[in-house]
Amino acid sequence: MLSPKTYALTLLTLLALSSSTFANNDDTLAIIQEHLDFTEYAGGSISTEQLASIDNSNIMFIDTRNQGQFNEGHIPGAINIEWRSILNHREKIPTDKPVVLYCETGLLSSKAQFILQLAGYENIKVLWGGYMVWTARQSFEDAKKVPAK
Repeated sequence: MLSPKTYALTLLTLLALSSSTFANNDDTLAIIQEHLDFTEYAGGSISTEQLASIDNSNIMFIDTRNQGQFNEGHIPGAINIEWRSILNHREKIPTDKPVVLYCETGLLSSKAQFILQLAGYENIKVLWGGYMVWTARQSFEDAKKVPAK
């Protein structure tokens, strides 16, 4: 079974290749191939465990879900940029500090990360498992704090 990130990259690549605009554009295909040749396996993701073990006060969190989902709950301090409009809001995304993208599961944020990598961003990670895993970890951490009876 493919990981969410691999699935997203594969899907995006297939979509790009199936489009007549991209299928005949050697420059676009070369950029995609270069990314695939040199990207590290899971190098673009970060887990909730890794986040919990580091000082994440300097990390910018971007929720790539829609506004309604963001309003229902999000990681504290996160800003909302829907994944489809990530390039239109590049000026909000720093290049000089770590950025973590997330969505509900990691699939859509992986697409946004891929797009940003192709646009030259090297400081972008995807939260493995997305908001679902993050909220589950928060619930687990909260449950550990409750004294046993």
